[in-house]
Amino acid sequence: MISLQQLSDSDLTHEPDTPRITGYPKDKKTKYPRLTMKTDRFIKSSILFLILIIPFALSAKRESINSPNGKITLNVNDENGHLSMSIYDSGKELLSPSPIGLVFDAGSSYKSEIKKSKIKKNIREMIEAPFHHTPKYETIYNELLLELKGNIQIEFRVYDDGVAYRYLTKNKKESIINDEIFELNLPGDPIVYLSHSTNPEKPFAMAFQNFYKPTPISSASPLPAFLPATVDYNDGLKMTILESDLESYPGMFLQADSVSSKLKGVFAKYPKSFDYYPWRVQKFVTSTEDYIAKTKGEKTFPWRIFAITEIDTQMPVNNLVYSLASPSRMDDISWIRPGKAAWEWWNDWGLRNVPFKAGINNETYKYFIDFAADNGLDYVVLDEGWYDPKSGDMLTTIPEIDLPMLSEYAREKGVGLWLWTVFNVLDSQLEEACRKYSEMGISGFKVDFLDRNDQEAVEMTYRIADATAKHNLMLDLHGFYTPTGLNRTYPNIVNYESVFGMEEMKWSDPSVDMPEYDVTFPFIRMMAGPVDFTPGAMLNRSKSDWKAVYSTPMSQGTRTHQIAHYIVHDTPFSMLADSPSNYLENKDCLDFIASIPSEWDMTDVIDGVMGEYIVTLRKKDDVWFIGGQTDWNDRDYELDFSFLPGGSKFKVTIVIDGKNADRQAQDHEWETFTADSGSKKSIHMAPGGGFAVRIDPL
Repeated sequence: MISLQQLSDSDLTHEPDTPRITGYPKDKKTKYPRLTMKTDRFIKSSILFLILIIPFALSAKRESINSPNGKITLNVNDENGHLSMSIYDSGKELLSPSPIGLVFDAGSSYKSEIKKSKIKKNIREMIEAPFHHTPKYETIYNELLLELKGNIQIEFRVYDDGVAYRYLTKNKKESIINDEIFELNLPGDPIVYLSHSTNPEKPFAMAFQNFYKPTPISSASPLPAFLPATVDYNDGLKMTILESDLESYPGMFLQADSVSSKLKGVFAKYPKSFDYYPWRVQKFVTSTEDYIAKTKGEKTFPWRIFAITEIDTQMPVNNLVYSLASPSRMDDISWIRPGKAAWEWWNDWGLRNVPFKAGINNETYKYFIDFAADNGLDYVVLDEGWYDPKSGDMLTTIPEIDLPMLSEYAREKGVGLWLWTVFNVLDSQLEEACRKYSEMGISGFKVDFLDRNDQEAVEMTYRIADATAKHNLMLDLHGFYTPTGLNRTYPNIVNYESVFGMEEMKWSDPSVDMPEYDVTFPFIRMMAGPVDFTPGAMLNRSKSDWKAVYSTPMSQGTRTHQIAHYIVHDTPFSMLADSPSNYLENKDCLDFIASIPSEWDMTDVIDGVMGEYIVTLRKKDDVWFIGGQTDWNDRDYELDFSFLPGGSKFKVTIVIDGKNADRQAQDHEWETFTADSGSKKSIHMAPGGGFAVRIDPL
């Protein structure tokens, strides 16, 4: 961060355009020509004109900065201390002048007049990105740093694929942030993709899981929507609003104003009092203060991001959220091990043909551990029930569970165990729980039911991330707000939910369109970070045959659509959601899923249209994987192998929809053939279908 002291008068690169008379020498020795009556009258009128316009000129400033490739332009205007910004892409207006700012204390907008400005160009950063969709990449951006009155700075960065800004303050005393001004004036009537809160009465209290509802902004619902949100300008051009480096501050929601074609940032207020739901001792807010945040000392506010993409395939691999997050605070990450987990909750502990009563007991979990060990899976998750959730005590297991014995049994089998818990329950026993379960050999915690993103909730998350990192425990965050890059700051966070995942198939209405969502959210939600979608259903149904069944749940769409999830998704820690009994009856699918890496050397979305289909290419070492998915429309696709290095032959293993997958969604076929960089393969995807490919060098 650049401090106020680093800015000098020489850094002032843009001053107000003050009119002056030109054409006369400044040198005192030079004799001026004699003034005639005509020229005298002209000069007097010019002076009067200048007197009239100088106050306006002094009250308005504009700073402009372009992206390194020159395509994106950011303008920042200062109108009497009120800042606004506008964005253009190749001359096309994406954002009309839109006010930004912070509101302190008494509720009036802070007048943030520009004092100085400084521009730096072509700043390059090499980002180390463990467990990201690419392990390392370079960024380049131009930076505009504004010094404002009141010990405030605002930093803008313009990349070739977007714009970001953040506020920085330095106040010794505590500051109260009443509100943040974030109003996006959108030209015309563009389509907006908004994922609205599922709680109309208390919109800031919910699990951050909903569909994206594309609609012209003129008819958008005013119900707050959580990030990310995408604006569609037609012809492929889109702008997605995200945030990064959210620390000790509430997360942003967007509220549509259909009358003025505006999206406005809104925030959860700072909590004042709490209560607890008795069935899980889950903490919830009962009353709030009138402000959104309180800060003290040097404060770095979250980055506001406008990711700009010209084709949809650029969206899932956009790196801005990760790039703008704070670097890792962990000295050693060698112990972090992404992987796949056998999971019991979605299939409701649904084992068949076993000599014991399946449920939350030692016999069931030993069976799951054996299943994981025998089939190349890294972990087993003990979900809700291993401790009594009503007790709010995760240090004491139920009598049916001998956790030290299970942990030792799993260690001998080369399998790690994860424990489910509730955010505030872990927070209340944080140091003791971390120490106890780390010493026991537990691999990590699946932490659930935060269901808020106010300042207090965000601070709780950082406490948990820091404490678990110090005890070599990984985290999978469920019931959690949209990722903001915390997995860069704490790489022990290996996945997030924040997605309308497979669990919804246990209870959703038949009107739910999961295949369409499956080819929508990777373009928007994955711009923020990885997703724990919990895929892997072996009971698959066509659109007309699907229904919600709690204990024997099924997926919408085909078997290959489910397998492709493991390739399409960024998911360093993923679950096999179905029962071991179902996987063992479909060993070919199980083996293929287990062979898919959890870390990648390269990721590229090679084809796709948001809301229609997606095709993702990934590579680990010398093995390639491709996953394709479609919505409820069947689709013919030609897979081009030109990405392969020339002069070599490769073994291709592919699973495609079977001839009858349109009616029997579990129908699938396997093919094996030899290919090179000149090969092509025609594939038919059934409604709700897909395909998955593994390519090995010969």
